[in-house]
Amino acid sequence: MTVYDDTPCLLGEGPLWHPGRGELFWFDIYARTLRSKGRHWRFDDLVTAAGWVDDDTLIVASDRALLRFGIRTGAREVICPLDAGNPATRSNDGRADPQGGFWIGTMGRAVQDESGAIWRYYRGEVRCLYPGLRIPNAICFAPDGQTAYFSDTRSQIIHRVALDRDGWPVGDPQVHVDLRGTGYHPDGAVVAADGTLWNAQWGSYRVAVYDLAGREIAAHALPAAQTSCPAFGGADLTTLYVTSAAAALPQAQLAAEPWSGCTFALVTATRGQREHRVIL
Repeated sequence: MTVYDDTPCLLGEGPLWHPGRGELFWFDIYARTLRSKGRHWRFDDLVTAAGWVDDDTLIVASDRALLRFGIRTGAREVICPLDAGNPATRSNDGRADPQGGFWIGTMGRAVQDESGAIWRYYRGEVRCLYPGLRIPNAICFAPDGQTAYFSDTRSQIIHRVALDRDGWPVGDPQVHVDLRGTGYHPDGAVVAADGTLWNAQWGSYRVAVYDLAGREIAAHALPAAQTSCPAFGGADLTTLYVTSAAAALPQAQLAAEPWSGCTFALVTATRGQREHRVIL
């Protein structure tokens, strides 16, 4: 594990490897900033997750809307509102699905119980999929497009749910990874090309790997407690990038763990999926 970018983020999140540009993007949520290596863009609202639309365009989730963002120009345009009638919430974890949709979680700004939800944008429509959550996270998808994964971090469970051919959930979610009774809390996740699920676990200094049956098969240590989200990237998609957060850590811990909030890179023996394109 090496430090990919030593800029400390208050709340690093949402790493996205843009396959067309060969470029990593990520967010510092509390700083209202989208970052890439050596540059950044400030927003008026909190921004948390993105998907790629084309080589020059991202879809970006803010706390009030989904935005069309021009990478070269910095231009922003509202695509549609996101839980805009509820000022108590903000966006959180999100990822594009294989069918061209974009899943995004919302959560209470004060982390209120049952204030969050998971939403899906698909070809101009935003639909609430799972209301009544607290901290939606771990949104990711099987390579064949037939299964989605997600969690409510406080529940310590990662669920799986079947998808129809257009990417909409079918049936009730099932338990995929059960971390109850452990000290591990699922944050962001990504699925590799072989179907394994790689999950950053908040407060645990690690990214854990789970097989298709939800059994832990490996874990990778990081020098930051608050690991938040992984993403595969690099020329051959075998580099795992991981964001982290420095917010709310005591000064003594920050001094002892100076890499808190940085973005890390780990060269693995596993190939990730190419991030899916969002169809606007």
